[in-house]
Amino acid sequence: MRGMKGSATRAKPIGDLDLPFIARSLWPYLWAYKARVGVALAFLVAAKIVTVAMPWALKHIVDGLDTREAQMVAIPLGFLLAYGFFRFTSVAFGELRDAVFSRVTERAIRLASLEVFQHLHKLDLDFHLSRQTGGLSRDIERGTNGVHFLLRFLVFNIVPTVLELGMVATILIVNFNVWFALITLFAVVVYVLFTVLTTEWRNRFVREANTLDSKTNSRAIDALLNYETVKYFNNEAWEAENYDSNLADWEQARLKNRMSLLMLNTGQALIVSAALTLMMWLAARDVVAGEITIGDLVMVNAYVIQLFIPLNFLGFVYREIRRALTDIENMFGLLRRPATVQDREGATELAVTEGRIEFDGVQFHYHSNRSILNSLSLTIEPGHRVALVGSSGAGKSTIGRLLFRFYDPQAGEIRIDGQCIGEVTQQSLRRAIGVVPQDTVLFNDSILNNIRYGRPDASDEEVWRAIRMAHLDDFIQSLPERELTQVGERGLKVSGGEKQRIAIARVLLKDPPILLFDEATSALDSHAEQAILQAMREVSRNRTSIVIAHRLSTIVDADKIVVLQNGRVVEEGTHPRLLAAEGVYADLWRTQLHEEE
Repeated sequence: MRGMKGSATRAKPIGDLDLPFIARSLWPYLWAYKARVGVALAFLVAAKIVTVAMPWALKHIVDGLDTREAQMVAIPLGFLLAYGFFRFTSVAFGELRDAVFSRVTERAIRLASLEVFQHLHKLDLDFHLSRQTGGLSRDIERGTNGVHFLLRFLVFNIVPTVLELGMVATILIVNFNVWFALITLFAVVVYVLFTVLTTEWRNRFVREANTLDSKTNSRAIDALLNYETVKYFNNEAWEAENYDSNLADWEQARLKNRMSLLMLNTGQALIVSAALTLMMWLAARDVVAGEITIGDLVMVNAYVIQLFIPLNFLGFVYREIRRALTDIENMFGLLRRPATVQDREGATELAVTEGRIEFDGVQFHYHSNRSILNSLSLTIEPGHRVALVGSSGAGKSTIGRLLFRFYDPQAGEIRIDGQCIGEVTQQSLRRAIGVVPQDTVLFNDSILNNIRYGRPDASDEEVWRAIRMAHLDDFIQSLPERELTQVGERGLKVSGGEKQRIAIARVLLKDPPILLFDEATSALDSHAEQAILQAMREVSRNRTSIVIAHRLSTIVDADKIVVLQNGRVVEEGTHPRLLAAEGVYADLWRTQLHEEE
């Protein structure tokens, strides 16, 4: 995909992220379950309050056990029970919070993935011709993982830690010397700054590793998808060498990443240990002075350790949240890419009554510096079989793409039964047109399901009727697993002729009034070509059909042959009339005869 390769690996500073766009993109998914979010937040606050109460209970247990009076035994026993209850409820509230919020998280991922998937199918053909499947799939995968990570850790790690920090600071100020609170706050600030700065420094290694990961993955998928080409040129060793070279670079980047992580963890441990030692020294001094009890010392120690436990993950959480934000922005950025072909406001359903197709002054280019169709005007009468011929680049396939509305022309109109196709819905237009492409790509599924793809709700009887009409039944009956035979990835387990028959059966099942055959026999041998031509002739009866042809011998019986040159119609007529005219078509015919001889 142009401009998308490795896009998910380019971590950006928070300031460079479009945070309002990310928030707007995620908010609808969260707001749909606002009650659940509220309940989860209530459990979160309850769990944190109970967690903060545990060191307080521990203090009273220690103080109670420190007395020599037997009648005081009931006091630590009560606090022991309270401590156990607090610890249980802290875990219980956390689990309840996760259980309530998990529906929100999973549904957000599901809906976000679905929306991106649907939008990708709305994007223009040029996007899909230039995309890289490996990089695009990683963008979506990382984006959905980013949504999960962000919702989970931002809500259940960062927010609770800030809440706990405020509660602990308040408790220390109220019950102890203000220095305890100041040391805690100062340590947290230094810890956070060190973590953020160090994480920023080591992100270069994370980005490098992720970039190489995407590069390696894309190259591996590309090589596997082009398995036959690799074999044709005996390049297995070359591909393996390239793959291993990419993996070696990735290995070095990962090692740098690990070493920088060691520095981060060591620095964090030093800050925590220094703060804890200083506070323990202050607490011990106050115990000796009789200003606080041993239980107070234990409570201070418990609060500091308890507070820094979630902060131990801050480097990881900060880096991953930032990366998650980048991944989410990349994924939702796909939604920002506008679909160039869209239904106009108030678009109506196409009603095909006869099947007349008209191209009226159509002007089209893929790139502004090279025109493909130049004021093309062409009429295809209902029920006629019309062939489009011409040299490579004359615009034959472009006509099919414009009719199917993969693209919109820059000028002119295309009409079906007097209805401009730009004024009707894309769904209704494409329901009316069946396409048998030059290179039929099948799903890695059974023959039956590949044919049923033409109309997924069709019954088995209807599928078999299409199979018989495409003269595919003898081939299927000869297979050990018959219609349940798996065709392999992209249909590699069946021959070119059988793939074209499957494509024809699929179109027959769709049962459209207009057919488009885009060089459907160009890659077949003579025997397979004749069989497919016979099937195409039978399928085309009583339907308007357009045949884009390279071999002129396959369209000699067409009702009309249209000769294209430089995006214009230069000749049209039947095969005998065009030969008699001794023009462009006659020259093409003689050239092909000479090549065949």
